[in-house]
Amino acid sequence: MAKKSGRQSLAATPRSSSKRPPSSPKAAPTRQSKRAKATPAKSSYFEPDSDDDNEGAVSPSEQESDHEIESAYEEEQASIGASSPASESDKDGYVSEEEVEVPKKSQRGRARKVNAVPIRGEGKGSELWKPGAKLPPGTQLVIKKPKAREAGDTPYTDDTIHPNTMLFLEDLAANNDRQWLKMHDPDYRAALGDFTSFLEQLTQKVIAVDETVPELPVKDIIFRIYRDIRFSSDQTPYKTHFSAAWSRTGRKGSYAGYYVQIKPGGGSFVGGGLWCPEAAPLSLLRNDIDRKPHKIKQVLTDSRIRKAFFGGVADDEKKAVRAFAGQNAENALKTKPKGYENDHKDIELLRLRSYTIGKKLGDDEVVGAKGLERIAELISCLVPFITYLNSVVMPDGESDESSEDEPDVESGNNGAENDED
Repeated sequence: MAKKSGRQSLAATPRSSSKRPPSSPKAAPTRQSKRAKATPAKSSYFEPDSDDDNEGAVSPSEQESDHEIESAYEEEQASIGASSPASESDKDGYVSEEEVEVPKKSQRGRARKVNAVPIRGEGKGSELWKPGAKLPPGTQLVIKKPKAREAGDTPYTDDTIHPNTMLFLEDLAANNDRQWLKMHDPDYRAALGDFTSFLEQLTQKVIAVDETVPELPVKDIIFRIYRDIRFSSDQTPYKTHFSAAWSRTGRKGSYAGYYVQIKPGGGSFVGGGLWCPEAAPLSLLRNDIDRKPHKIKQVLTDSRIRKAFFGGVADDEKKAVRAFAGQNAENALKTKPKGYENDHKDIELLRLRSYTIGKKLGDDEVVGAKGLERIAELISCLVPFITYLNSVVMPDGESDESSEDEPDVESGNNGAENDED
């Protein structure tokens, strides 16, 4: 009989249960990240991306040879998306800080389009934009530009200067900055268009009183609003006035001409003549004064010139010459020019390096229905003076084109530096 084995198969032996009672199921603890999710800082100011360094140095060559009358802000349109509609409660196109949307990222991680608007500064002359929180990468800013001023009770007409044009120039003087002017493109366009239409009407008055002046397009008589700051201590980029000049060759050339400037605060001006001419025409003028002084004195004692520009001085050659020399004293020589003696009887006229006549006008004389006639009247008084100058420096049959710019050139004597003994 076979002997039973004391070993039992493991498979046959039942597995004993554990003595430790089964523990109740516990939820796995949730680990909390010590890093808090970063959210964009809330700010009501946004710093726009600008190209001021490239746009700033605007030279005459960058403005299509000064011929195109257009806005300085075309490049801005390329970097700005579609603007959202303006608030109905704000006529200027500005909104309050509460209406600015804060940039947020969507759940998918793609940047949202943010409608940002300019915030009005605190007081006149304050900065339009202030630095704010940085936007997340990829955020697109849509900048809403302000609207132009409403015309109000005074409609725009071709033969008048509108009050809004003077208001724009006042604001430009207080905010002479490229960024500010970019954001006020509608006001700039409206003011420039108003001055342009006024010049078209004034041109008809000029050619009616001086037949030597041709009817030229506005682009040939109007001056740019950009300042030439290359040699100036004043680095403000824009002029705070609109201006134009008429001569046989428009605003450029060696001919004497008429000049009109529109500037608020009593800075408007009507005048004419030769401002710091080159050495050759200056020498011709002095030679004529030396040999035939009666010619210029006869012009300066003209009754209309004395009344309009010399304060109504008496019909006296010495008083008229003194008034004329006083208007050109800023650039006059301190002693005598080369080739002339100090005791010359007409040394007061020979010392001059500019031969101009002009008169400032108040805002009430320029703005409104009477402005065109007032300016045209002063220009008509200047005709004998301009005719005399051109008969000396540019007699009929001769011409000499020059690249001279406007009469309010801030630098230089244009070849007359070594004029003095």
